[in-house]
Amino acid sequence: MTDQAIALQPELIQNSDAVAGQWKLIWRRFRRHRLALAAGVVIFLIYLVALFAEVLAPVSSQTYDSRYTYAPPQQIKFAGYDAAGQFHPLYVNGYSMKVDPIALSRNYVPDPAVVIPLGFFVKGEPYRLWGLFDFDRHLIGPIEMGKPFYLFGADRLGRDVFSRTVHGTRVSMSVGLIGVAISLILGIVLGGISGLYGGWVDDVIQRSIELINSIPTIPLWMGLAAAVPISADPILVYLWITIILSLIGWTDLARVVRGRFLSLKTEDFVIAARLDGCSQMRIIWRHMVPSFMSHIIASVTLAIPTMILAETALSFLGIGLRPPVVSWGVLLQEAQNILAVSSAPWLFLPGLAVIVTVLALNFLGDGLRDAADPYEY
Repeated sequence: MTDQAIALQPELIQNSDAVAGQWKLIWRRFRRHRLALAAGVVIFLIYLVALFAEVLAPVSSQTYDSRYTYAPPQQIKFAGYDAAGQFHPLYVNGYSMKVDPIALSRNYVPDPAVVIPLGFFVKGEPYRLWGLFDFDRHLIGPIEMGKPFYLFGADRLGRDVFSRTVHGTRVSMSVGLIGVAISLILGIVLGGISGLYGGWVDDVIQRSIELINSIPTIPLWMGLAAAVPISADPILVYLWITIILSLIGWTDLARVVRGRFLSLKTEDFVIAARLDGCSQMRIIWRHMVPSFMSHIIASVTLAIPTMILAETALSFLGIGLRPPVVSWGVLLQEAQNILAVSSAPWLFLPGLAVIVTVLALNFLGDGLRDAADPYEY
């Protein structure tokens, strides 16, 4: 080793980029993408909501009170006094009911004279967390059980829309995650086989992809979903919807993987690995797949919102998930009548959860794609 090389060695060691691994470099580039980082935090919080839905929701998704049908949302207020002069740091106002003499309908308006104190980790409806642990504490709710508390208003049966939206997060987000996981496996395996072996194998796989892509997506979803019996168990319907979305969503990723395999087969580093005696599986998973990880990450993160929107659309049309299963699409099905548009617009609030989730996943996917791209500096 020359004197100049010895002199430069400490400088190379101090430069952490020279010795950092691939994932460390990806993380460093991702941190510079502020919008994607914020979107990642939002997605993490949404999955926390899905994980602890029973704790975060004031009541269960099926709890109803017919006295408060189509009750409007209540606004959380701070530092107020009730009629007895008692101070409450957190509260909502109750309702007063008025009957419309023309339409003979009940209308609820906030009543400033009625104060309902709120608290954190209050005692409420008992539940089994993850089906394992018995609890009766909720993150926020009225201190006195049985008092009305509707942050997103109530539906036609007097059920809390906020609690149902929180519970629907678990189903809608898990459909996207599980569906994309199955699509990822199918896309990488079938796309890799198609690009690596070529010949008649490639022809069969590519013609199958073209056949699936030639069928309009919505009618195909509707046809497959309609094949699920109406009397089927809700869990079985959930499983079938996930499988249906997965069997249709793998084609784009498979084409990307095939194209990359075709271009990488003749690259110098692949030929060098083959001459070095590496096995075929090692060449694929240690050399070829990591070189286009950015494409895979982008496809996966952009496929999750597609799965969520597909489940929402199918449930909204009444051919996807059905009650008593609660998802964002099932909740939006409640907003299909003219009454929801005219007098109960808060029934569209679950759609806001869909919009925020899809936007956050798209921003996260863009940031991960840029961070994982080896040609980005």
